[in-house]
Amino acid sequence: MRADRLLSIMLLLQVNRRMTSAELARRLEVSERTIHRDMDALGTSGIPVTAERGSGGGWRLLEPYQTSLTGLNEAEIKALFLAKPARLLADLGLNHAAEAALIKLFATLPTLQRQGAEYARQRIYIDAGGWRQTDETVTWLSALQEAVWEERQLTLTYRRGDNPGIERTVDPLGLVAKGNTWYLVAGVEGEIRSYRVSRVESAHPNGKPCQRPPDFDLEAYWKTSSTQFQANLPVYRATVRVSPALLPRLGFMLKFARVEQSETPDAAGWARLVIRFQTLQEACEHLLGFGNQAEVVEPLELRERIITGAAEVLEFYASLK
Repeated sequence: MRADRLLSIMLLLQVNRRMTSAELARRLEVSERTIHRDMDALGTSGIPVTAERGSGGGWRLLEPYQTSLTGLNEAEIKALFLAKPARLLADLGLNHAAEAALIKLFATLPTLQRQGAEYARQRIYIDAGGWRQTDETVTWLSALQEAVWEERQLTLTYRRGDNPGIERTVDPLGLVAKGNTWYLVAGVEGEIRSYRVSRVESAHPNGKPCQRPPDFDLEAYWKTSSTQFQANLPVYRATVRVSPALLPRLGFMLKFARVEQSETPDAAGWARLVIRFQTLQEACEHLLGFGNQAEVVEPLELRERIITGAAEVLEFYASLK
C-alpha cells in the first residue's frame, strides 16, 4: 500500500511539477505527517525530491520522470478519463484504485495527449445516478463479489416483497449495476435469475465450487433479460389534456410513467397527451395529484375513478372539521 502511494506521489509531482504537502495529503487521503514521512522515504531511496519554502513553494522533483504511453489514440484516452462511475467503484472498494490508476495513466501520457485528456475532463462530467434514484444498502455486496471472483457456490437468503428469509443455493455468475442499483446474476436449479443485492439478507459459501455454464455471457444475458422484463411489464394507457402550467413540469412529476404521444397545444395552451402507466391504480394516483391541471379524456373507467377519488378526498377532509 505504501509503495503504491510513493509511486503516486512521484507521478503527481511529475504531472504537476510542484505540490504542497496539504495538496498531496488531500489527493491521497492521508495526513500531512504521512506525506512528510513518505518524502523522507523517497529521498532516502535516491529519488530527487526537494522542498521549496515560502509563497509558491512545495515539493518538486529535481529531475523529470517521464514515460510515454503508446497504443491509445486521443478518443480512447478521453473515454478512460470520462468513464468513472465513482459510486459504483466505491461499492466495489475500487474507488481509490481507480484514482491511482488515472494518476499513473495521466503521468505517462505525452504532453499533447495529457492536455487533451484534461480538456475533456474539465468540460464533460458523467453522473450516472439520476435524480430519482435513492441510495441502497448493499451490505452483502463484498461477499457476493468475492464469491463471483472465486467461483464459489453460495447459500443465499433474500427478501421478496414482504416475504423475508427466502433461501436458495445459487451459483454466482456475475454482478450488474443498473444505474446505482446492483444485481446478482446467478444460476439456480438449472435456470439463470437476477437478485437485487439490496434485498439479500445473508450470503455464505457452502464449500462447493460454482457451476458456470461454459457459454455464459453476462452482458448478453443482461440485455436479453432486460428486454424481456420490459416487454412483460403491464401497460395502461390514458389520454389526458394537460394545462400549460403543468406541461413543462410533467416529465419531473411522472415517476414511472412515460408520455408516448403529444399533440400541439390548443388556443388555450392545453395539450392532449397519451401517457403510459403500468396499472389503472397507478394512473389514478398520478393524475389525481394533478388536480384541476389535468383532464382525463379516456378511458372512461379512469375518468370515473378520478371523480370517485376526488370525492373521497373531499369527504375525508370534511370529516376532520
